Amino acid sequence: MINDPMGIIMVLLVIEGAILYTAGADRAKRLFKYVPAMFWIYFLPMLANTIGLIPPRKDIAVDVHGAITTYCLPACLVLLLISVDLRAIYRLGAVAIAVMLAGSLGTLVGGPVVMLIFGRWLPPDIWSGIGALSASWMGGSSNMIAVAESVDTPAKIYGTMIVVDTIIPYAWMGLLIFLSAHQARFDRWNRAKSNILDDLKHRAAGAGAGESEPITLRHFVVMFAVAAVGTYAAIQLAELLSVILARLLPATLQIVSPSAWAIILASVLGLLLSFTPVRRLERFGASKVGYGLLYFVLASIGARTSLASLADAPLMIVVGVVWVLIHGAFILAAGRLFRAPMALMAAASQANMGGTASAPVVAEIYHPGLAPVGLLLAVLGSIVGTYLGIFCAHICRFLSG
Repeated sequence: MINDPMGIIMVLLVIEGAILYTAGADRAKRLFKYVPAMFWIYFLPMLANTIGLIPPRKDIAVDVHGAITTYCLPACLVLLLISVDLRAIYRLGAVAIAVMLAGSLGTLVGGPVVMLIFGRWLPPDIWSGIGALSASWMGGSSNMIAVAESVDTPAKIYGTMIVVDTIIPYAWMGLLIFLSAHQARFDRWNRAKSNILDDLKHRAAGAGAGESEPITLRHFVVMFAVAAVGTYAAIQLAELLSVILARLLPATLQIVSPSAWAIILASVLGLLLSFTPVRRLERFGASKVGYGLLYFVLASIGARTSLASLADAPLMIVVGVVWVLIHGAFILAAGRLFRAPMALMAAASQANMGGTASAPVVAEIYHPGLAPVGLLLAVLGSIVGTYLGIFCAHICRFLSG
């Protein structure tokens, strides 16, 4: 058993590095196509905990996992959001944004609904897991991790949510791809405005494009300096805000913890920096460094629990199926209301459920040249996912009593 904090950090980094290196190999691409690297980065530390290589959190003299979350999570959020182009998202227009947000609303509403339907058969703290999963299905993995830490999701419940988040979105993506063959018939039934797609492609031209340059030591140090300043500022502002709210509000209304405020403020700071020259760091791979930190946080979360946490996974998969159908109903209603083509509806849905990695793929399958639209919609989801996920969690918390 490795009890030394530096030894635990070493194990987590070795696991993360080995998975990311293997995922880039040609022979392993088929495996990671169906079971993504993010799952393995979480699962293997969980396995290390189960076999006793990494001790439970309570058996470590120094709370290394708490330190990783406190400092690395805000830092990665800053680096991931400094490259966001809010102007490009705005240029997509009202219809595309409305269909995308309708899908987010479906996920937001679906969380409390499945909580009411299945809550009696699930653990008492399941509200926190539903909140975390809702963030993933409105934004992506970074939002899920951020909300899980904000609402202090128990490691046992989080493990179940990782399994559900691996199975349901990929099954949903497969269904969307299957339905692409029937989009012409659907668009005729829906009397869809066919000119929307060409207009969207024109509006999103150049999205996600940009010259990338090899990272240098100078830029690498600047990235970490920006992340460190953003993290420190977010933590200090969160503590100050918590003190102010403690004086103004009774304890029963203080539902957002200082750690949650730090995550929210780090996201806001990242977005504010996207309007400054700091956004140029993305040319040198700022978001890649951000994902490296994010996966490190994910590995640390996995190391806090064991395989016993997967006991509720089968029932939660049923919950996930009902939940994603509610999301789909909202997408369908918005598409019908705005007479949106099926291609836009599919891109918006996958932008919610799958994020930046898969939304462009689905969009391109439906309509060549639509990938930038899928990317921008997914970026919009990553912006709102954390805030809406925290909101969903606290609604579910209220419903759970």
